[in-house]
Amino acid sequence: MHRLIQGVHQFQTHEFRSYSSLFRRLAREGQNPHTLFITCADSRVLAELITGSRPGDLFVVKNVGNIVPPASVAGPNSTAAAVEFAIDSLGVSDIVLCGHTQCGAVSALVGGIPHADHQPHLAEWLEQLRTVYDAVVRNYPDLVDPSDLETVMAEENVLFGLENLKTYGAVRRALDGQRVRLHGWMFKIRTAKLFAYNPESGQFEPIAPPED
Repeated sequence: MHRLIQGVHQFQTHEFRSYSSLFRRLAREGQNPHTLFITCADSRVLAELITGSRPGDLFVVKNVGNIVPPASVAGPNSTAAAVEFAIDSLGVSDIVLCGHTQCGAVSALVGGIPHADHQPHLAEWLEQLRTVYDAVVRNYPDLVDPSDLETVMAEENVLFGLENLKTYGAVRRALDGQRVRLHGWMFKIRTAKLFAYNPESGQFEPIAPPED
C-alpha cells in the first residue's frame, strides 16, 4: 500500500501535467475508446503499457484467464456485459482478445487447482476452459511437456474466445454491419513481444509496424 500511495503522488505531481488537458477533455466530453481490450487479470499484462495507449483509448476488461464465455452461459457475467456496452454504447471499432504465456489459469487447469476445495468460484470459472483443454489434448497428442501444452492451450483459448464473441447478438450485428473487427493476440511475458493471429496461415505472427 505504501508503494501505491507513493505512485498516486508521483502521478499527481509529475505525470498528470502531460495529461491534464486530455483529462479535462475526457471529463467534459466523456469517453470514446476505439478498442475493447479483453485480457487476463495477470499483474504482468498491462494493456495500456504494452500498446502505448493513452487515457480514453482503450475500454479494458480483465478476468482470470482472459476467458470469454459463450452467450449461452447462464447467469450474469461481467465480460458479456462489457462486450455489449462497448459495442452498443461506446461504439468501439475493434475488439482485441489478448492471451499470454505462463498463464496461471491455464496452468491450474493443466496441473490441477491448488486448494480447489477452498476456491470454489475459481474452480467453477476455470471449468469453462475444459473444452479448450480437451480439444488440445485430442488434437495435439504429441505434446507431453507441460509448458508446451500450456502455451498451445493459451493460444487455443484466444481462438475459442473469438468464436464465443460471435455468439453475442451485439457482436453479430456489428460484424454484419462491418462496424467492428475481431483480433486475437498473444503476449509473451519473457520478451514482452505481441503476436497476432493470422487466419490465413493459422498461426500467431509478430505484429508488424503500421504502414506509413
